[in-house]
Amino acid sequence: MILSEAGESRIRGYLYVLQQSLAGALPREVAQDAVREIESHVRDRVAATSAADERGALEAILAELGTPLRVAQAYSAERTLDEALVTGRVVPVLRATWHAAVTSIAGFFAALGLLVGYVAGLAFIAIAVLKPIFPHNVGVWRDGPFGMPTSLGAKFPAPGEPSGGYWVMLVGLALGLAALVFTHRGAKRFLAWVRQRKAP
Repeated sequence: MILSEAGESRIRGYLYVLQQSLAGALPREVAQDAVREIESHVRDRVAATSAADERGALEAILAELGTPLRVAQAYSAERTLDEALVTGRVVPVLRATWHAAVTSIAGFFAALGLLVGYVAGLAFIAIAVLKPIFPHNVGVWRDGPFGMPTSLGAKFPAPGEPSGGYWVMLVGLALGLAALVFTHRGAKRFLAWVRQRKAP
């Protein structure tokens, strides 16, 4: 089907709104590539259509694609997921996990678990950093009736003298790094599972 000027105008309008929607979420070059890719798809579909009703056929093609905002959101989410899986960098992994958390129940609970892992890792590292600065406030606290250790951390003001010397720094650093590494690996595995589910 060869489009009239009205049909061309409709496609240009759709692509303009799509580009504006992508501009806030993606770098300019990537947004332009996405618009070109979608334009090529639309034009291929139009060329393969032999319907007499140009307007109806064009609206059906665009409706099948979805609104420009929805297409932009899906494209941005796909790109973020791909970037997270390919690079493994922290920021893309966190962005992809956040997107999964706000779009599915499984994603929400997985993101909650990952948040706990990241926060625990950072808390242990904070213990290691704070021990030499506040040696009388950071350590192993024995608050139980039999002098059993009840917590590892910092208390301000200190209710007494904590147990543990500077080895607390090594323990905190080791536990913190281990928690961050395992949590990050878990996040990447979760995102790979999300990608596998989306593959069909």
